[in-house]
Amino acid sequence: MAKSIAKIVRDIIDEDLTIQDALQRGYANVSAISRAIKPRVEESFGKRVKPETIITSLKRVKPSYTEQSEGITNVIAKSTINVRTDVSKLSLEKNKKNVDTVAKMMSSKQEGFLQVSEGLSSITIIYDQMMRKEILKAFDKGQILEDTPNLAAIIVHSPEEVVVTPGCAVQFVSQVSRRRINIEDIVGCYTDTVIVVKNEEVGKAFAALTDLIAHARKH
Repeated sequence: MAKSIAKIVRDIIDEDLTIQDALQRGYANVSAISRAIKPRVEESFGKRVKPETIITSLKRVKPSYTEQSEGITNVIAKSTINVRTDVSKLSLEKNKKNVDTVAKMMSSKQEGFLQVSEGLSSITIIYDQMMRKEILKAFDKGQILEDTPNLAAIIVHSPEEVVVTPGCAVQFVSQVSRRRINIEDIVGCYTDTVIVVKNEEVGKAFAALTDLIAHARKH
């Protein structure tokens, strides 16, 4: 069964964070969006579509993104930010020995800053740079995939609602990316979102997130 134009428009918006943000914040130019997505709509629909039809579909789906935005805004407004400068990132091959070593580090260094994320074939550790020599010594050099010093970790602490409110982490990351700041890594830990950037860019990233939270608190 062929998709309706309304369903096609919604699918396109669901894949485009920029359009979602414009609709959520209320500055979207519906006519401009309809022109931008018209080729994709026609390609999916299989024939030409009038701009007015796309505009009508956009107006119908717009309220659902606005409602979603209210929940995200409430979470962002209640969030706070902490910054840890002079941290390092280490990525390792995932094997039993490295997993066991990381587990021991986490239990013995609970007072320090140590964040661990685990993928299918690798483990990444973000940690206080003062522990750099000790941590590097604990692993075989041949199993180190990446070793990056002189980073900063921005920890966004949010209320518990962040766990059940989709789109919050995307807002934090998008706000930093819009300032043309390269994000070295992202770690999610329950109500904390940890965004890792270079030391020299932490000021801009902090300002970007502060602006986002300040804007949310006004609404």
